[in-house]
Formats: sequence, C-alpha cells, structure tokens
Amino acid sequence: QVQLVESGGRWVQAGGALSLSCSASTRTFSTYTMAWFRQAPGKEREFVAAISWTGVDTYYGDSAKGRFTISRDNHENAGYLQMSHLKPEDTAVYYCAAGDVGITSRHYQYWGQGTQVTVSS
Repeated sequence: QVQLVESGGRWVQAGGALSLSCSASTRTFSTYTMAWFRQAPGKEREFVAAISWTGVDTYYGDSAKGRFTISRDNHENAGYLQMSHLKPEDTAVYYCAAGDVGITSRHYQYWGQGTQVTVSS
C-alpha cells in the first residue's frame, strides 16, 4: 500500500510558475510509474504527465508539453511537477498517482487527495 500526499497548490497569476510535490509513504513508490492528473470542475480527470520508475522516461499530455516538467527522487520517495507559463485553464485539482505505465487513470492504483491550483487572469 502506498499513500500519497500532494502539496504546493495555491493561487497564482497567469504567466506564473508553480511547483507541486508528491510525498510517498513507502519505498515501494520507487517501483511504480508516477503520474500527475488534474480535474477541473465539471470536467473529466485529465492526464498531465508521467515518469517511469527509473526516472528515465517521461510522458506528457498535450496541455503540459513545453510548459510542465515531471521529475522524481526515489531516495526521497517523492515526485514533482514544475509548471510554468500557467494559464487560467490550468486551474484544477492536481492529483499524484502511482501504478503502471499509462495515460489513463485506470493504470494507477494509488492516488493522493489532490492539491488545488488556481490560475487567475
């Protein structure tokens, strides 16, 4: 069982930057692919980015390409999402997840509670 806790979400102006963190409760986190998803009010959960357990391979959703960077530190049992050039449409609850490689939520067995990111114009 892996427990995940996100942090770093806050209000930010459009064009700004923000870093999210995901802290895992156990070292088995290092054996899973880690991903970030987001969900805006009234919308489906959307894939943002994923990183392989080695940290070598990364995958990005279209909305994240060129603006967001996913990373992880297995020694710290942590993952990160650096976001820049934020837009109002990035406003959502951001979730950290751990599981198998994939871009849909069904690939991930473990989820955090989410952290709110609000981008104002």
